[in-house]
Amino acid sequence: MLVLGIESSCDETGMALYSTDAGGALLAHALHSQVCMHADYGGVVPELASRDHIRRLVPLLRQVLADSGCSLAGLDAVAYTQGPGLAGALLVGAAFAEALATALGVPTVPVHHLEGHLLSPLLSSKPPRFPFVALLVSGGHSQLMRVTGVGEYELLGETLDDAAGEAFDKTAKLLGLGYPGGPALAALADTGRPGQVKLPRPMLHSPDLDFSFSGLKTAVLVKVRELATISDQQRADIARGFQDAIVEVLVSKALRAVTVSGLQQLVVAGGVGANRELRRQLDAHAAKARIAVFYPELEFCTDNGAMIALAGALRLQAGISSKPPGAFAVRPRWPLTGA
Repeated sequence: MLVLGIESSCDETGMALYSTDAGGALLAHALHSQVCMHADYGGVVPELASRDHIRRLVPLLRQVLADSGCSLAGLDAVAYTQGPGLAGALLVGAAFAEALATALGVPTVPVHHLEGHLLSPLLSSKPPRFPFVALLVSGGHSQLMRVTGVGEYELLGETLDDAAGEAFDKTAKLLGLGYPGGPALAALADTGRPGQVKLPRPMLHSPDLDFSFSGLKTAVLVKVRELATISDQQRADIARGFQDAIVEVLVSKALRAVTVSGLQQLVVAGGVGANRELRRQLDAHAAKARIAVFYPELEFCTDNGAMIALAGALRLQAGISSKPPGAFAVRPRWPLTGA
């Protein structure tokens, strides 16, 4: 099967072609980021995001067809992000996918955005095998899931307030960093002095596998207000203290989840999964515990069409969630366990 994947849940427009032949292969993928457009506003403007998706879909489709040497006539299905995400942005991708599938007479596969992230490490040269525990860490979600197979997900723990990526972005704004804040804060933390600024580790020792990061962000706010003026080094030290705190919590909870589940594989996915310090700490601690850790390639940590094409293809192979093209609805709020 040849599956086209379309991602348009927020501020990236992604398109990809995935073939199930010979064990599966990503034939081509293309991505347009709206970061520069939203930078002047300090965050994503939903109406602007939707309009930009409209402009990008056809050129990206032409690009992946040209790069792969495939034609529209060769498509067997069209997968697209149904949710969660911005309603308007989701509608653009869903309408495009359903219209294209109707014209071609092929089925569509509505995909959960987080399922795409969760399965994205399967695109790597050394993929994990089911079952495994997944740590999903992005701008909007922080969850621990037990993954038995495609479509078989059990929630082990989640954030009670801010997601990890959201905490990174809000803290970056407190420190006067630009948008997107997460990568800027991580880069600044590299120049900070470890242990110079001590911040709380929310819910580190709680008996459950849940997270809470809003208090950590507030602690940074208090620290900044305590300083009449803030030097570049102090700003870097605060960034380092914040990153160390959030990484320690994520690592501790993730490894505990693997132990509790009785499994030996951990998958890390989502935008925060690209954080170098998180990867370094996870690799070090997991090695001691003899736990194998898997990450998506860096280019597939952020939103992309490849993960949607893959998830769609795997769902088709499993015989779940395909439908005749036509009527559709998007799901801006949608728990992964209900996918």
